Amino acid sequence: GFRHYTVADCEFNSSKLNDIEYTQSYYYNKLEYVRFSSSVGKYVGYTEYGIKNAERLNNGPEVIARRAQKESYCLSNVGIDVESALTKS
Repeated sequence: GFRHYTVADCEFNSSKLNDIEYTQSYYYNKLEYVRFSSSVGKYVGYTEYGIKNAERLNNGPEVIARRAQKESYCLSNVGIDVESALTKS
């Protein structure tokens, strides 16, 4: 069978918004074909199919919604993770 999945990730050095990078990667059969990165601010394709999809996504409302994820998704969760880690160490 074939497998399609996405991975959302928040990488951070502190709980400050400018120290956080949000990425969302799209995979098909273990091959990443397109990714959104908050540091780039748009989708980037890695295969022929991914390049076509990145162009479509960057010209639609999806890119605007994805840009907001850094603040709405990462910032609140990073605060929880940092607080949890500090209380355990």
